[in-house]
Amino acid sequence: QQCLHNLQLFHSSRVLIITNSHPATMKFSSSILSAALLVSASCSSAAAFSTHQRTLSSSSIMRTSSSSTTFLASTTEKSTECSSTTTTATITPEFAGARDQAITTLKAQLPPEALSTLEQPLTHFISEYFQSLSDSAAAGTKNPDGSEVTPQQAVKNMLTTLSYGLKYGLGKDKFIFENVRHMALRGADFNDTSVIDSRYEEDSLKEKLGPDVTTDFYAAGCEFFRPSMDLEHSVVLGQDNLKQAREQIDAGENVIFLANHQSEADPQVVSCLFETVGKEMGDLAAHVTYVAGHKVTTDALAVPFSMGRNLLCIHSKKHIDADPETKPAKSRQNMTAMNSMLKGLKEGGMAIWVAPSGGRDRRNVESGKIPIAPFDQKTVDMFRLMGNKSKVPTHFYPMAMVSYDLCPPPDFVEAGVGEQRNVRFTPIGIAICDEVPNVGGAEKRHLFTEKAEEECIAGYTDLLKGLKMDKYIPEEYSL
Repeated sequence: QQCLHNLQLFHSSRVLIITNSHPATMKFSSSILSAALLVSASCSSAAAFSTHQRTLSSSSIMRTSSSSTTFLASTTEKSTECSSTTTTATITPEFAGARDQAITTLKAQLPPEALSTLEQPLTHFISEYFQSLSDSAAAGTKNPDGSEVTPQQAVKNMLTTLSYGLKYGLGKDKFIFENVRHMALRGADFNDTSVIDSRYEEDSLKEKLGPDVTTDFYAAGCEFFRPSMDLEHSVVLGQDNLKQAREQIDAGENVIFLANHQSEADPQVVSCLFETVGKEMGDLAAHVTYVAGHKVTTDALAVPFSMGRNLLCIHSKKHIDADPETKPAKSRQNMTAMNSMLKGLKEGGMAIWVAPSGGRDRRNVESGKIPIAPFDQKTVDMFRLMGNKSKVPTHFYPMAMVSYDLCPPPDFVEAGVGEQRNVRFTPIGIAICDEVPNVGGAEKRHLFTEKAEEECIAGYTDLLKGLKMDKYIPEEYSL
């Protein structure tokens, strides 16, 4: 709780800290703010870095990935071998100093009993993120407002995210996703009561969020990952199909995107890439409802990002079967989620993103290729059934995604323990494939799933070629 309190103090004062040109002249009583001032000072003057170096080199770090302990997760996935090979990357002195001070600040505030569990995974995640933003800055990446990517930005993004994770993922104010269909928390604008979300009129939500009641958690998630995306060299294919899908949604019809899934940041990938197409598509991305498993609502680091997304929380079959004792409760929750989704589809104008594979794509350890995880027939059948039962025209578009290098997942999955978070600066891609008509009876339902998966594979292959990532294309996709 003391760690959370200190990080919240930093969070509430972060604008003053990172914009003050003479931080050394300011005086704060809180130890976290004093440490934060050192971060700001080290970011603003290259000369200061020689006095702030710690165990990590100021000019480079070895970025390695290996199996690790659980990172703030009750039930996640196990990494028996990390998906990324060991690499050496150069980090600028400015970002190295900011990184070192962020790590030092965090360590100083973690209670002794938590150090053995949290120090390594948190340090790794911070190091990965600062490296990715250092690479981004070196590439000349610009923020949406035209400003440069800076060490101060990395500090702000990281410590804000960690403070949210501690508060809403672990703290006494832990956020509980009370409904299987969660609507994004976009923040309350009390100056414009005509557009205020009615939920923000409830005292319970105001008390739960406290000073964060005006926070747009959707925007915060995008701001965290956007600097790690090489959007200048990213690709969006099938824009005519995307435009058609938008028109169908505007007409009150439903659209379901059947996607492959490659990284934990895929919702942010969709948002940031759609924004590059145009404002209307950016608005569409914010409207999408994501079908997600239990992890996104229980993993402390994932919770703040999930708070900013429209979600349908459904347990995948592998996680339902993992614990026989909880299987009945999970099955009941899934039924409730299906009923909630059907209600939304009946209202019309709903956009849903779902990964029919039930999980992320995994690379082939021996070849280094990254095949798309097979679509599950029963999952696709269920969404087709829900679309038909809604009595509202429902359209199905395969969506191919390339985001593996952004947040490389573990190579192997085993329920029950956590995974190490990796972040890379990389181009990404999305392909909206041709609509697959929702026709045919039960005896030919497999043809629909096969067609959707084939379209997704074709779009995926085109993306990898366009992104010059041919090395990831499985040989069978080239036949």
